[in-house]
Amino acid sequence: MFVHPAFLNFVVKRKEKHMKLSTIAVHTGVNKDSAYNSVITPIYQTSTFRFEDIGTTKGYDYTRSGNPTRRALEESIAALEGGADASVVATGMGAVTTTLTLFKTGDHIVCTDDCYGGTERLLRTYAEHFGLRVSHVNMRDLAAVRACVTPATRALWIETPSNPLLNVVDIQALSDIAHEHGALSIVDNTFLSPVNQRPFDFGADLIVHSTTKYLNGHSDVVGGAVVSRTPELAEKVKYLSNALGITAAPFDCWLTLRGIKTLIPRMKEHEHNARKVAEYLAVHPLVARVFYPGLAAHPDHALALKQQKGFGGMVSFELKGGREAVNTVLRSTTLFALAESLGGIESLIEHPASMSHASMDPALREKVGLNDRVIRLSVGIEDADDLIADLDAALRSAATQ
Repeated sequence: MFVHPAFLNFVVKRKEKHMKLSTIAVHTGVNKDSAYNSVITPIYQTSTFRFEDIGTTKGYDYTRSGNPTRRALEESIAALEGGADASVVATGMGAVTTTLTLFKTGDHIVCTDDCYGGTERLLRTYAEHFGLRVSHVNMRDLAAVRACVTPATRALWIETPSNPLLNVVDIQALSDIAHEHGALSIVDNTFLSPVNQRPFDFGADLIVHSTTKYLNGHSDVVGGAVVSRTPELAEKVKYLSNALGITAAPFDCWLTLRGIKTLIPRMKEHEHNARKVAEYLAVHPLVARVFYPGLAAHPDHALALKQQKGFGGMVSFELKGGREAVNTVLRSTTLFALAESLGGIESLIEHPASMSHASMDPALREKVGLNDRVIRLSVGIEDADDLIADLDAALRSAATQ
């Protein structure tokens, strides 16, 4: 008996609230092919769509405004996060741009002080060019956050765990502060993905992702997403992403949708390896500090247990010694590739102060403790013992510096 794909989508949508994430990851955003019943969502690689008649379409007219492959990915990400809808754009910074365009000259945003360098750079640009007012504050200090809020505050920009120091902040408490003042709670959930953290469960209004990272997971495409708690916010975000012209291309969406299908098992392996690497680094004589909330010694471990379902695959550490020792470690790994980005199946090593956070205001970088001795690891899904052996060899080389 033939069952129309539209009916299957309806059934899946009704069941999503009761399905586990691993099932949602595999089954949401599929059954789009009514012509041939393809099991995998097709790539609708077209710029335009033929009208049925004047003013009548089959739901799409121009790919910037809407595309079936992109729509499938939006449905998948929204379902994973438990949101009303999502807008998928060309890059993670495109997601930040779309979100910031919700605000106007004179509006005030309170942002975590140890955010991703690209986010800080764009906030600074919006402040300089468009009159957006921005305050950076240690969001672990709720009193300091409250002191920063003004009548013009329209949003709290939350990044937890932060990049690259992996500080954890209280999403629920910060969302409550935002809502007390009629502001939005915006959470960058890139580091943990919806597998390990669901910010809507703790009061967030918008969730931002660089889908380049864990959602795609294969280091072969860049993308971003903005997920909205309510249909009203979703409509505004979708309007802006279309107006700005930064919506994602069909093939990029297809690659990310493919990546999401293995998100759950990948995240488990990332975390398994990251924990072993963090435990190894924590007792190494050349390591001054390890930044990983999964360690009981991490100052935010209890909060992480409260609002996270896992600890993710990112580990940072501060090396003893000078910059030459740092450079030796960066140059000496074999399995950890010296590269920016994160969240792919392969392991990466980078130096935030000169790479991912080089654009960050140097004074702010120094204030939050992001010094030249901090190294960031994106721990992949290789064998953990091989990764530790690779780091051990690099650290032994640095010991002579």
